[in-house]
This record gives sequence, C-alpha cells and structure tokens, in this order.
Amino acid sequence: MNRNYNDLLAFVTVAKEGSFTKAAGLLGVSQSALSHTVRGLEERLDVRLLHRTTRSVSPTTAGQKLLESIAPRLAEIDYHLEMVNEFKSRPAGTLRITAAEHAMYAYLWPKVKALLLDYPDINIEISLNNSFVDIVAERFDAGVRLGESLDQDMIAVPISPPLRMVVAASPLYWQRHPKPLTPHDLVEHNCINIRLPTHQKLYAWEFEKDGKPLNVNVRGQLTITSGQAQIDAALSGVGVMFSPEDKIKKYLDSGELVLALDDWCPPFDGYYLYYPNRQLSSPALKLLIETLRYQR
Repeated sequence: MNRNYNDLLAFVTVAKEGSFTKAAGLLGVSQSALSHTVRGLEERLDVRLLHRTTRSVSPTTAGQKLLESIAPRLAEIDYHLEMVNEFKSRPAGTLRITAAEHAMYAYLWPKVKALLLDYPDINIEISLNNSFVDIVAERFDAGVRLGESLDQDMIAVPISPPLRMVVAASPLYWQRHPKPLTPHDLVEHNCINIRLPTHQKLYAWEFEKDGKPLNVNVRGQLTITSGQAQIDAALSGVGVMFSPEDKIKKYLDSGELVLALDDWCPPFDGYYLYYPNRQLSSPALKLLIETLRYQR
C-alpha cells in the first residue's frame, strides 16, 4: 500500500527538537500546519505520541518507542538519497584497497570486475596482504578484514555472510587415519600448518563448542602461508587442513575432501570493508561500498 510518510518525518523532527517552532523552521512549514500534521498521525495511529505544554514538547512512552524505531531509518534514507545525488557527477578517480587473498577472490573481485566495466573513469588498485595493515598510515582508501579484527574507530560495511573455519582431509587420508573426535586429537595427525605473516608464528587452530573456545597448536610435515597450495596438499592426501568452508565448498560437495570435527566449528562474523570516515569518502568509494555491501 502506498503511503505518504511526511507525517512521520514531522513527528521525528518535533520530537528531536522538543519544539514545534524550531521543527517548523527546519522543515519550512508553518507551526500550525506542522501541529495539524502530527495530530493527524496520532489520530491515524490512535495513540498519543507527544506531551504538549506551553513551554515544552516531549515524546510519550509510545512516542519514544516510535522515535527510536524510525529515526535511524529516516537518517539512512537521507544518506542513500545523498549518495544518489552525488552520482550526478560520474564517479571517478583511483581507489587503493588492501585485502587478504581469500577475501579478494571470494567477495571482492567478483563484484569489482563488473564495477570496472560500468565505470571506466574509476581505477582500483588492490594490494593482497594477509597481515594487518594500517590503512591510514599506508594511504589506502579502504581495507577488507574479518569483523572480529576491526578497529573501533573505523566505519565498517559487511561484504560477506558469516563464515566458518573447518577441518578437512581427503577420503584417502581418513582411510589411513581415524577421524579426530575432539580438537585435542589433532596432535596425532599430520596437519598442514599456516604461518601468520604478521608475527611469523604458526597459527593455532581455533575451535569452539557450547560457548567455550579451544585453541590447538598442530604439527605436520608441511607449513605454508596461504593459497591454493594448502588445498592441493589436502587433496593429495598429505594431511589435514583448516580452511574457510566456502573456499573448499566445491571439493566438499564433490567428496574430494571430507569434514571432521564439524560440531567444533561454529560460524563467526564475516568480512567487512572498512574505512576511516564516511564524511570524507569520495563518490567512487561510496559506489564501491554499495557495490560490495552484503544484504543479510
């Protein structure tokens, strides 16, 4: 059903300003017209939204609940309308982005390549880096990082669904070695280790069950940093790998890799595009943000 929501905007403005006079000035209408609009909303909803006195205006309990619910949504609509207005001048310029290899190939590149075709005036430079990067110091426009690793002073936009790390090996490996029943059993297996580029330490495999985390330092013949080599080693039966589930999904679906410890591998927050300040973002960056944004 099509509705005019001007009365909601009128109510939010009055409630925030605490005054019909101030709100009328902001909205460019007369005080009497604004009062009539808000009263019409109250009649439509059949509930009183504002306490009115000669000195002040304040929300009722119902009004406060409505204000908290719709004010952020109206602000979000304003932001998107502003972003669309900026598209009147075609987005252009160079964007520098840092991202881990998995994020790049799984969630960044599939959408960025279409953007480049549609907007020939935009140039994008992507730096593949699995370590943490200070995007301000390194002069990047944005970065891609897991939600659990984001700095609090950054603005972040989700670009992937929740992810999950899983334990997997080839059927041949599981034929030769009994599947682990708990993460502790992995110390008896030939595990494909991952060396963290930031600290040059071996990555402790992270598990959780019933809300209790458990990290295990595994051992094995092969240690690598990242990439397809880890998958190739697991497919060859060399050992057990710990990988993002979506990265090896086609091998799981085909049966070339088989999971273990599935109940110890809960989902966690996925990838986010993060950047220092929305107000400073260019039309090109805003376009990239909306292109990559994951719709839950």
